[in-house]
Amino acid sequence: MRKLFLFLLFGALAGLASAADMGRSVVQVLLYSQTPIWDAPWRSNPVAGSSGSGFVIDGERVMTNAHVVSWAKQIVLRRFQDPRPWLAQVEHISHECDLAVLKVAEPGFFDGLDPLPIGELPKVRSTVVTCGYPAGGEQISYTSGVVSRIELQNYVHIGNKAFLSVQTDAAINPGNSGGPVFQDDKVAGVAFMGSPGLENTGFFIPPSVINHFLEDISDGRNDGFPKVGVRIVSLQNPAFRRYLGLDPTGDGARIDSLTDYAEKAGLLKKDDVVLEVDGSRVGSDGTILLDGNRVYCTAVLQRAQKGQRLKIKLWRGRKEIEVAVPMGIHREDANTGNLYDTQPRYFVYAGLVFTPLTLDYVKTFGRNWRSVANLEMVYELYYQRNEKPEKVRPEPVVLAATMAHPVNADLRLANRAMIDEINGRRIENLEDVVAAFKDNAMEQHIIKFASGTVECLDKAGADSANAEILSTYGIPADRRL
Repeated sequence: MRKLFLFLLFGALAGLASAADMGRSVVQVLLYSQTPIWDAPWRSNPVAGSSGSGFVIDGERVMTNAHVVSWAKQIVLRRFQDPRPWLAQVEHISHECDLAVLKVAEPGFFDGLDPLPIGELPKVRSTVVTCGYPAGGEQISYTSGVVSRIELQNYVHIGNKAFLSVQTDAAINPGNSGGPVFQDDKVAGVAFMGSPGLENTGFFIPPSVINHFLEDISDGRNDGFPKVGVRIVSLQNPAFRRYLGLDPTGDGARIDSLTDYAEKAGLLKKDDVVLEVDGSRVGSDGTILLDGNRVYCTAVLQRAQKGQRLKIKLWRGRKEIEVAVPMGIHREDANTGNLYDTQPRYFVYAGLVFTPLTLDYVKTFGRNWRSVANLEMVYELYYQRNEKPEKVRPEPVVLAATMAHPVNADLRLANRAMIDEINGRRIENLEDVVAAFKDNAMEQHIIKFASGTVECLDKAGADSANAEILSTYGIPADRRL
């Protein structure tokens, strides 16, 4: 046992020494950013400062986390033991997988800095070293830890997508984000989040996700991660498996539902049993074996780039078949995740503030927004797509606020209500709201909310009051579309 301890100790010290050499290519990222106010979308919060880490990669670029440089007004880099500030800009960013690549316009920044190579997925129980500039200090920091788990984790930055991640007990603190995690003289991952409820627990983005992002942007454009468009659930009920003609204890998980685009493609069907994806056997619980780790099969589905065809073996009609599914980019669930770097859309008419229903908007209700938001909003945002896809609105619209004025004084619903129809027109997006008010030939505007409540506005009064309301409340323009 003592020999094993000494071996691990000397291994960790050797790792720290190697990381210190590579640490010269690790930089501090200083950010000045400004975020919007989602329920008053013409306004923004004050500019705020924050910091993170990054590292040099091929092509005279710096890799960091997307969340480190989101909403950037200015990005400043500092090299190892170099007091000079260097201005940088985002070249490519993926809020989906929380990675970004920066370029430095000023010559000389990369002089003497070696690009760090991307390595392999580390093994569980192996040692890694995190490197970066944790908040509260100006000097580079190195911490050694052990890989404790590899699994799919929800990426906090985007909020509604899960990708492969690696858990370690090496310290990952605010400011470490975007810094490299080293193993065997290579980058084994990018530090990106901790866990407030757990001690000595941090997570880093593994090489497979990093390489997917780098390959994706190699053509000068970030497409993102394509989707198959199915929900795969476990198939461990012996009776159901016998009914489908399968071994009651064998492999294979069932397709429970399909998106519209997957259904229209006709290659996959509900109750198909997925046996194999891209050469990886799928267990009855929906997992595959990836480098010695049992992870959900989505990890394999995420390997594909846009336009590639993914080979899937299925069990259908009591026989095995193989299909090649074209992988496309689909963003129909974008509003259910956090949005970045694009100012929120809005339209103001007669003091009524209309804006898209998004996760960012409902979070303005507070931490317990699920219990504050009305049922129509929650259902539209998260459940309508699965239960009644034919009724899904591309961009649901809410009445976010009411700027008080005599013309709208009698409205019972002052704010936080989802719009169903305006003047008989079903509201599918914000442009429909604009057109519904503009094209109305009646003397009143009729607004129907998703709750069933109906309200009216005097058309002539609303038209004449609009400019006055905008001026009174300091709203620079009646719309951002």
